[in-house]
Amino acid sequence: MIEVKNLVKKYGDHFAVNGLSFSLENGKIYGFLGPNGAGKSTTMNMMTGYIASTSGDVVINGHSILDEPEEAKKCIGYLPEIPPVYPEMTVSEYLTVVADLKRIPKVDRKSVVADAMETVKITEMKDRLIKNLSKGYKQRVGIAQALIGEPDIIILDEPTVGLDPHQIIEIRELVRSLGQKHTVIISSHILTEISEVCDYVLIINHGKLVAADSTENLEEMFAGGNSLELLVDGKKDAIVRTLSSFGEIIKCDIADYDEEQKAYPVQLKVTNDADIRRGLFKAFASADMPIIEMKSRMVSLEEVFLELTRDIDVDKENDTDIDSATPGVESEEA
Repeated sequence: MIEVKNLVKKYGDHFAVNGLSFSLENGKIYGFLGPNGAGKSTTMNMMTGYIASTSGDVVINGHSILDEPEEAKKCIGYLPEIPPVYPEMTVSEYLTVVADLKRIPKVDRKSVVADAMETVKITEMKDRLIKNLSKGYKQRVGIAQALIGEPDIIILDEPTVGLDPHQIIEIRELVRSLGQKHTVIISSHILTEISEVCDYVLIINHGKLVAADSTENLEEMFAGGNSLELLVDGKKDAIVRTLSSFGEIIKCDIADYDEEQKAYPVQLKVTNDADIRRGLFKAFASADMPIIEMKSRMVSLEEVFLELTRDIDVDKENDTDIDSATPGVESEEA
């Protein structure tokens, strides 16, 4: 569906995007995740042909954005961070203009516009001036213009920025529904948005791809095993002796005695395929050391993100390995 090949965008001596390569499959929702200034919007602008790359290419459905820009752009519907709407027009007037610009046959424009409005649930707003709409509805109008012409790929740059919580939930539900018919690429620096909406995640930092995988695989990869958190009522040396009998434990950290809980906080990292909770309970019960609390803990996408986007030497070559075996996301360099 989409191949990004060694994409570079350079402004003077600064690399906004630096050697970005990946492939995306049809029928998935992909998330571009990265801190502000990571190169997300620049990458999207080059993928859609809004700006030219310094080097590299983007191939969409077999069409190069450089050599066949018109054919490539027909496959894409794009919503920039600021919706490209005309505030003095009504919703239906604006979308009709968009349909005209996208060369929808005149006989089909009315039905095409009606379908787009129905998809994003703004039919009742069709005669309202865009300037009088709430920000949430303006975003919906922006998504509707991206849908005109039924493109295979929908690219949304920060679609929920500036919205209230209720509007954010509505836009996320809309994005999920779009994923049933289109390949959707959504850019965001909001972690919960990516984890809740997307099938796969591409994390960009300093213009380079540092990870590409499903949310679940990234969390499991960085966890390096299962984690357990315990509160144990007993003596520290006795706790250590009891835990030493479990060969499945990779790492053990025992914090200072918690006076409020009257117990020692214990953090364990256990091999991926091991479930030692029942064994722990029995062992500590036999040693007359009650477990006050026991809970499993998974590494969050936030922790993965912070680990991958921590400050690095941007002048060094990026040697991060990308898991190219994951269906739907492939790195050209892997």
